[in-house]
Amino acid sequence: MAKSAKDQLWVVRLGVVPYRDALAFQEAVRVKRQDGELPDTLLLLEHPPVYTRGRRSREGELGFAPEWYEQQGIDVVTVPRGGLLTYHGPGQLVGYPVVRVREVAAYVHQLEDALVAALADEGIEAHSRPEDGPAYMGVWVGEDRKLASVGVHVAHHVATHGFAVNVDNDMRPWEWVVACGLPGVRMTSIADERGETALTRPPASEPFALAREPSDAVRSFSDRIVARFAEAFGKHAVEMPVAALDVQLPEPDPQPDPV
Repeated sequence: MAKSAKDQLWVVRLGVVPYRDALAFQEAVRVKRQDGELPDTLLLLEHPPVYTRGRRSREGELGFAPEWYEQQGIDVVTVPRGGLLTYHGPGQLVGYPVVRVREVAAYVHQLEDALVAALADEGIEAHSRPEDGPAYMGVWVGEDRKLASVGVHVAHHVATHGFAVNVDNDMRPWEWVVACGLPGVRMTSIADERGETALTRPPASEPFALAREPSDAVRSFSDRIVARFAEAFGKHAVEMPVAALDVQLPEPDPQPDPV
């Protein structure tokens, strides 16, 4: 039996998209979802290196002058989502669910539950920390290792922004800031938890790569996220091309060759 539009979750894989372009794109998708022109939609993508600062961001999150980050090739963007400073880069899976939301706190917990379930499929025991307050949003391994970040913005009952999961990204940019406003937090990744730290924490002498080819690990985990997200929200996932959204994705700027 065919699923109705309200039961569907469109899944659109965008590849690697600069953060500012993705911000404009998801806003256009939000307007269409708000007007009922699209069903709930999950955008999956990766970003070139960028720090984003949320509504609760404060002084001291950036350990160096903005010019220093610019020299590293990392953009810094202030956004309207909840939360503090976070990082995006190649090898990290980013999900932007553009979905209708009734109650924000319950929606955030559903997001976290879906991430925990997807990580369990990878053999990683993770958990959320709602009892510890907004600063601890996201998904954790143990008490001090944060693996996934969550930050949402809801306008007219439709959510944007979402989650970011460290899969096999270079983790050094996390060490150049106060991650999520928590000085004692250690950011971890799926690769780290599997003991593959030579990949994610190379020596300081090794150049920081601004771009790279999408990895099999990111593609594999994105499939787990789709299944668990649809399950958590009671939806039927339907893979759709970008063209189905009828929203123009900006042409990408030339990227540096992968290192």
